[in-house]
Amino acid sequence: MISVIIPTLNEEKLLPKLLDQLNDQKLRSKYGYEIIISDGGSKDRTLEIARNYTDKIVVHHDKRRQKISEGKNAGFKISEGEILIFICADCRIENPEMFFDYVLNFKNSKFLAATFWFDVFPEEKKWSDYIFHTFFNWLIKLLNFIGNGMGRGECQVIKREVFEKIGGYNEELTAGEDYDLYTRIRRLGKIDVNFKIKIFESPRRYRKYGYIKILLMWFRNSLRVFNILKTQVEEWKEVR
Repeated sequence: MISVIIPTLNEEKLLPKLLDQLNDQKLRSKYGYEIIISDGGSKDRTLEIARNYTDKIVVHHDKRRQKISEGKNAGFKISEGEILIFICADCRIENPEMFFDYVLNFKNSKFLAATFWFDVFPEEKKWSDYIFHTFFNWLIKLLNFIGNGMGRGECQVIKREVFEKIGGYNEELTAGEDYDLYTRIRRLGKIDVNFKIKIFESPRRYRKYGYIKILLMWFRNSLRVFNILKTQVEEWKEVR
């Protein structure tokens, strides 16, 4: 079985678009995956929507601060799949059938985890998005090539046995949990970088903070992952 784990927090606007893709009956019968929502204490209609379109729901809520790592791990704990797909609620898959075909083949591959080509929703794309994401996607490919594992947290595909072996996402990290996870996985084996699979995400965070600030935030997170910087952001705040 394949487990699709979606961490959520007040995602009533964008979650339905992803769930519409995943709930295509032809896809579900062909690939046999379960859909899991791991919610961080939504106050909107997220859970109401989830109950109609998902197989399992787990609710967790850290009153001190929001950590997506906790949400992803909570979703994993109730999953049954041999292959884990962690995908954010504000994402869409360009070609779901191609994506799940890849995931089925990935099960018997030599790779331990996989990452893809990431971009913003085509209908909202600007030149700044094209420049930034082209650069960052190729940076990810380079980092994996030289042995420093990297994969955007918007969508990560991991073999269950590998996830269990490394202990899942680091819940001490408020942000950068995706980079940390793939860094640890890369020490055990190879990560596939498949640019034929495209994952689109909402540009809302880039629009609010701008790419320069986002890069600085990500750079700071990477320093924390490698214990070069001891402090971290107190909370990875939602942008809605």
